This record gives sequence, structure tokens and C-alpha cells, in this order.
Amino acid sequence: MKIYLVSSTDSPEFTRLKWSFTRSTVIALDAEWKPQRSNSSSFPTVTLLQVACRLSHPSDDDVSDVFLIDLTLIHLPSVWELLNDMFVSPDVLKLGFRFKQDLVYLSSTFTHHGCEGGFKEVKQYLDITSVYNYLQHKRFGRKAPKDIKSLAAICKEMLDISLSKELQCSDWSHRPLTEEQKLYAATDAHCLLQLFDVCKTHLDEGITVIEPREINVGLKEILSGSDHTSKIVTVKLCKATDVIRAMSENGQNIANGVVSRKTTLNTMPMDENLLKIVRKYGERILLKESDLLPKKLKKKTRRRVSSSTMNTNKLLVCSADWQGPPPWDSSLGGDGCPKFLLDVMVEGLAKHLRCVGIDAAVPHSKKPDSRELLDLAVKENRVLLTRDTKLLRHQDLAKHQIYRVKSLLKNEQLLEVIETFQLKISGDQLMSRCTKCNGKFIQKPLTIEEAIEAAKGFQRIPNCLFNKNLEFWQCMNCHQLYWEGTQYHNAVQKFMEVCKLSE
Repeated sequence: MKIYLVSSTDSPEFTRLKWSFTRSTVIALDAEWKPQRSNSSSFPTVTLLQVACRLSHPSDDDVSDVFLIDLTLIHLPSVWELLNDMFVSPDVLKLGFRFKQDLVYLSSTFTHHGCEGGFKEVKQYLDITSVYNYLQHKRFGRKAPKDIKSLAAICKEMLDISLSKELQCSDWSHRPLTEEQKLYAATDAHCLLQLFDVCKTHLDEGITVIEPREINVGLKEILSGSDHTSKIVTVKLCKATDVIRAMSENGQNIANGVVSRKTTLNTMPMDENLLKIVRKYGERILLKESDLLPKKLKKKTRRRVSSSTMNTNKLLVCSADWQGPPPWDSSLGGDGCPKFLLDVMVEGLAKHLRCVGIDAAVPHSKKPDSRELLDLAVKENRVLLTRDTKLLRHQDLAKHQIYRVKSLLKNEQLLEVIETFQLKISGDQLMSRCTKCNGKFIQKPLTIEEAIEAAKGFQRIPNCLFNKNLEFWQCMNCHQLYWEGTQYHNAVQKFMEVCKLSE
């Protein structure tokens, strides 16, 4: 996978993009935009379009070009025609993951930059979600689930790769993009090509080839001839498809078989096997006028708001920032040891806090209600960390014990909590708590013999550790065993850098 950042039409990357379009019969699409409030009256502005091209040259079977088209820098009217031709080209299979919403946002973005009409359709489109559901039904006889699986879940199941979605909600309007953002964006598009490769063999099964005698008489001139090579047959089938498309869309009875293509993109025709898949499973995204109009805000009934209610609302806004001493403060009779309770919205932050030696608990029940969370925080003198603004309404029940985390990424959330509560982190604290259950370690380390005995029927210790002079530490709560191996040293180095600690 080669990644190209396209920010100008005068750049060699843009030249490569145009070349790749003419050499690709399968293209995967994705888009990124800055998250906005759900009740906004306008569509988000797309800031990055990812295009992964599978090159179709015989010597480049496994070569893919991934282009990150920076829509904040490039002149949009200059690329509109190229992209639109690719969207509607009958010779290019487009892959996506619920791409219709992306197309709506793209159309809105280009329209606002002078490209009248934006984008209306994507032809020869294959949605990975639809393919996955079809194969699940074919294999297990089950109907498509109501809850659509995420792209990360499908990649894990079919490719056995972990697709991190941590950067999905990052600020995609900020420039320059970080290297992590570039890799995340490119991987999101490229994995669609990988998923299609896995699915392709299953989709080939059960497809019947249409013999020339079964096709409408008006297409005989196209399909007649003595050439029977794969490429010639593919070209003829493409022309036949054009005739059918023109007859269905324009209602014209074309008897001479000559149809002018609507696109100016000089693409290569699909091979026969790919063409069969497109014919049977391909679809078309066609945006209606209603799709291009943002949903208007629902009118809410006006109510008279008393002055006391207004004051309460003001307090809720202010309470998003931390106020007052935490419950572990010595002025309140605390022991000075920071303790937090994290709800499901910031559960990933708990492991990061434990890695730097901070007591970070999570609820025992999977879906605790607000009152249960607050009662637990008060009972154990913890500060409840959350991103749920609704919990701020209960500040009166747990004064100075609720804090709304503003950052989205775990590393940034960790730094935010450290700075807000003025936590003192030292190198000695790193990896001093059980990341699994938040428990403390036993005071005396175990030998390899003691560790093997403690792990019987509970945890497997790799054989490669037997000949190493290692110390083992055991959690006093869940009895999980830890040792200072490669993962340990990598984690220590990571949090030394995140917390900016000197060695």
C-alpha cells in the first residue's frame, strides 16, 4: 500500500491519482469530517476523501495506491469532474461501507464551493455491509442482524486484524494532519479492498454466464464476431451493458448498438469475473432531493422557565469545569490518594490511569443507572469521570465528585485528568496496579517456581520465560500474574513519553 497526500492539482500526487483511475477496476471509498453536534441544521464539511485504487495491470495484482485528497486545500471545482466521472463510470467497481451518508456530505461540501449539483449518484457500487450479510446468510442461513456490525468488527472477523477507531472523532479539519491520522485514514479505505478479496471467491459461486443467444436481439451486432479472448469479450460485454443502461434510463430503442459514454474518464474495462460480480451484486446509490436537505430541527414547545430553573442551567454549564477540592483532599479528611470511578463512555481511560498508578475503578454492572454510579462514587470517595452531560444534573447529590472529560483520545484524556486534578506521577508508579481489575500487587515478588504454582489452572506462563531470571508480581485481587517482559518495558516507555517523565 502506497499512500499519497493530494493537496494540489499541480502536484505529482494528483497526476498519479489520474493515472491510477485509468488503471483501476476496483476503487474503495471513504471520507472524514469534523464531528459536529447532532442537532446542527447543516451537513458536516468533508475535509478528507480517501480513495484506494487496486491497480489492474497483470504485474501489479497486489499493488494498491491510496490517495488522501485534502479537500481543505485543493481547489474543489478542479477535481469535481474527475471524481464524478469515477463515481458514474461503468468500468469501475466502487467499494464502500455505508457510503451513502458520505456521498451526501461530499455533495453538500462541493456544492458550497461552487460545484453546482454536487454529486448525485454512484454506479457499480458494492457495499461491504451488504456483502457481509449475504455471506452470513449463505453460510449460516441467518438473516441480517438488526444492529449492523462495525467495520472494525468485520475486519477482525474476516481479516483477523484490529482496526483501531480511536482517531475517528479527532479534528479532521486541523492541518497539518498527523502521521497517525494519515495512516488511520488510508487503512480505513484499503481494508475495504482486502475485505473484497476475501469475499470475491464466495461471490463467484453460483453466478451463471449469460450466453449471447440469451441477450436481446438488438445487441447481436455487439456480441457477434470471431474474437473469443477474455479481453475482447469483456469489452463487448461493457458495450452491451451501455446499451441496456441507455435503453432503461432514456427509454430509447437503440438498434445500432452505439452508445456514447457519459464519462470522460478513460478507464480499463473490467475482467469477466469482476463483471459477473457487479451484474449480480452491484447496486446504485442515487440521491434524492430530500437526501440533500438537512433535517430541520424539531420545533419544541415553548415553556416558561422560572428564574430558579435558569440558575440551575447556568450551574450545569459551569460544572463542566472542575470546581472545589476532590473528596480525597486532606482538608475534607481524605487520605490524599486520588481515586476515580469511570463510566462506560470513558472506560478505556481506566486502563491508562491504572498504568500510571492511579486508582481507577469501573462499575461492576454493565449498565448501571445514574443513581447507582453516584452512590458508588460517594460511598468510596471517588470522582466520577464521564462524557455524559446528563450526569452533571446530579451535582447536588455528589458535590465536587463529577467531572466531564472533554478530550476524545485516551492519551489526551489522561493528560487532561492529570492536569485538572494536579496529580503527581513518577516513574516508580508506572505499571504498579493491575490493569485488569485495578487491584494492588503483592509486596514480595514471586520466583519462577512460585509463579508456575500460582498460575496452575488459571494462567499460562510462556515456556520461553523459564530460563530467564525474571521476577513475577501477582494481583492481590484477581491473582493475575505480571512480569517485566517486552510488553512491560514498551508500556513504561509509552507512559514516560505521554506524561513527559524523565528517566
